[in-house]
Amino acid sequence: MRQPRKLDRELLLLPQKYVNFAADKQPAAMLYDQIQEAVAFLRQQTDFQPATGIVLGTGLGNLTDDIKVAAEVPYAGIAHFARSTVESHKGKLVFGHLGAHPVVVMAGRFHYYEGWTMQQVTFPIRVLKYLGIERLILTNASGGVNPHLRAGDLVIVRDHINLLPEHPLRGANDERLGPRFPDMLHTYDAELRARALAIAHRHNIRAREGVYSALQGPNLETPAEYEMLHRLGSDCTGMSSVPEVLVARHMDLPVLMISVVANMAYPPSAIRETSVEDVIAAASGAEPGMRLIIQKLLNQED
Repeated sequence: MRQPRKLDRELLLLPQKYVNFAADKQPAAMLYDQIQEAVAFLRQQTDFQPATGIVLGTGLGNLTDDIKVAAEVPYAGIAHFARSTVESHKGKLVFGHLGAHPVVVMAGRFHYYEGWTMQQVTFPIRVLKYLGIERLILTNASGGVNPHLRAGDLVIVRDHINLLPEHPLRGANDERLGPRFPDMLHTYDAELRARALAIAHRHNIRAREGVYSALQGPNLETPAEYEMLHRLGSDCTGMSSVPEVLVARHMDLPVLMISVVANMAYPPSAIRETSVEDVIAAASGAEPGMRLIIQKLLNQED
């Protein structure tokens, strides 16, 4: 019988070599080191200490106009940050005071559909945690699959349905970042939700609690998919935020999510063709109410 050539033997050993390579690299430990590298860089840029991190979604970037800016740092200069490629996402961290409250704002987020890994999508959230934030506020634009919602309404998210094909916690776990199996019962902070809803109602802003579902995108959902999401118990659906929520929960960060309904997607007769320009316009129209809620919430105002 023919003896395997050297090349054949190497091919036979290839899977084991990859296993050893992965073990030697210890990706969880590498992630921790990358976080510290990004934090050290940002500390060189500013000594500002934020208490709250805010992530601005599509069409919702003008909250930065309300901030007394202490420092701005483009994502392109931060080690291990991805690049924001979506229209209306400015692609920078903004440090400053919203009223009297110290914040750091992600003016633009990363999405799985842009081609980034889930670890890249959520990396900034880990960096914000190590910068010292005590809570995380996420905003996004979504399609409404609750027939009682209409374009421009705000959904204060109380729970989510994760239908994304990848998970940011998949792989080796580093206990310095969080537990192997984080519990999801109290993911969305009840006190923050209640206060946000109370502010909205006092100021006649259309807002209600609901369930957000996340799909991969970048295409909008089909009528059959909207029907499925409605039957699953979703109130609104989008292509972001849930990976960030999972990582925030992994690190024990209280979370508030506010979703702006940009288009009606249920019942089927209400569905219309929707462009990114339509989404941005609808989100921008509802943005003042969202900005008011966040500012009053963080400054303990009515």
